[in-house]
Amino acid sequence: MTTVNDTEHSHDLRIGVIGYGARSTLATHAHKPGEGSRVTVVVEPTQRGKDLARERHGEDVALVDDVDQLLAGHEVDAVMILAPDYAHAEIALKTLGAGIATFSEKPMAIKVEDTDAMLAMAKQKRARLYVGHNMRHMPVIRQMKAIVDSGRIGRVRAIWCRHFVGAGGDFYFKDWHAERDKATSLLLQKGAHDIDVIHWLAGGYTRRVSGIGDLAVYGDITDRRDNSDRRMWDWYDADIWPPTAQKEMNPVIDVEDISMINMTLDNGVLASYEQCHFTPDYWRNYTVIGDAGRIENMGDGGGDQIHIWESRYSGAGKPDAVEVIDRGDGGHGGADPNLIAEFLRFARDGGITDVSAIAAREAVATGVLGAESIRNGGMPYDVPPVPQDVRDYFDNGQA
Repeated sequence: MTTVNDTEHSHDLRIGVIGYGARSTLATHAHKPGEGSRVTVVVEPTQRGKDLARERHGEDVALVDDVDQLLAGHEVDAVMILAPDYAHAEIALKTLGAGIATFSEKPMAIKVEDTDAMLAMAKQKRARLYVGHNMRHMPVIRQMKAIVDSGRIGRVRAIWCRHFVGAGGDFYFKDWHAERDKATSLLLQKGAHDIDVIHWLAGGYTRRVSGIGDLAVYGDITDRRDNSDRRMWDWYDADIWPPTAQKEMNPVIDVEDISMINMTLDNGVLASYEQCHFTPDYWRNYTVIGDAGRIENMGDGGGDQIHIWESRYSGAGKPDAVEVIDRGDGGHGGADPNLIAEFLRFARDGGITDVSAIAAREAVATGVLGAESIRNGGMPYDVPPVPQDVRDYFDNGQA
C-alpha cells in the first residue's frame, strides 16, 4: 500500500479522484494540503487528463489508469467520481464495496436499478454516499428555498421550470451525451438538476410522470465527427447561430433536444419541467406557486432577481417585492466549492447534509421514466419509491 508519511499533512483526508475531464475542477476544491484534505491519487486513462492532474496537484499525486489499481495500491479516505455518467454506478459499487466514502457526480446513475444498487451497497457496507447536486448550494435556489420555507407564499401547490439551454448543441450533441446507451436522456444529465430542485422546493417526490419530446433539430444535421480525441472547449464556438448551422456533431444522436414532462408528487404538488437545447438564451426559470402567493426568478446568476407576488393583481403588474440573488465566489455561483466543502465534512464526520442521496435517486427515477413516457406516446408511468427502511437510513444521515 502507498501511505503518506508527511506529518505536515497527516490530518488531511486523502482524496482519490476518478475521472479527470470536464468536471475535474471540482477536485481543485478538495486539494487543500494542510487545510484538511488533499488529492493523493488520480484515476485517468488519458495522458491529457494525467498531465492536467499533475499540473494542478503537483508531482506527489499518484496517477493510475483504472479504479482497480487505486483500490489495490493506494489508501484513500474518500473518492470523488467525476467520470462520465454511464460509469458512475460501476465505479461507485466498487468504492462503496470497499467501505470508502464516495462522492458521485450527478446524475447518480443512468438507470434506476443502478441507483438502487448504490444505495443498497452504501447501506450494507456503511460507506458514506454523497451525490454532487450542486444546485442545492446555488444562491438562487437557496434563496428561493428560504422564501418557500418561511411560509411567505403559503403552502406550495405547483412548480413550473423552464430550462433554456442555449449551448445545448455544443455541450450535449457532440459527444457521448447524445447517445441513449451512454446518457439515457438529457432529462438526466441536465434535468436531474432541475427535477431535484423541484422536489426540494416542493418538499416531496414524483410518483407519476408523463411527457412529450422530440429530436427536433440536431438529428437532421449530417455533418458528423468522432470527437473522442477532443474535449468540449476544443470544439465550443459561441458564434455559431442558428443551431442548424452546427457542425461536427456526434456520429450517433438519439436523445431528445426538446423535452417536457408533467409530474404528480407524493404530497399533491403538481409540477412541470421543460428543457430545450436550441434556444438562443441559456438560463433556468422557476415559478413556485403557493396558496398565498408566488415567486419567480428572473435570471439565475448573482445580481439577478427573484420576484415575489403576495397581493392580488390583474395582468403582469409589478411584484410586491424583489430579492436580489447573491453573488457567490466560485463555480456555479459559489455552489461548487460549497458542495465539496459539505462532502469533505460529511466524509470526515457524517451527519445530515443539504444534498440527499435519496433525492438524487428520485431525480434519476423521474428522468428515466419521463424519458420512457416521451418515447411511448406520453404514457404515464408510476415512479417506484425507495423502501422505507432505506429512505430512513439515508434521511437520518447514514448513521
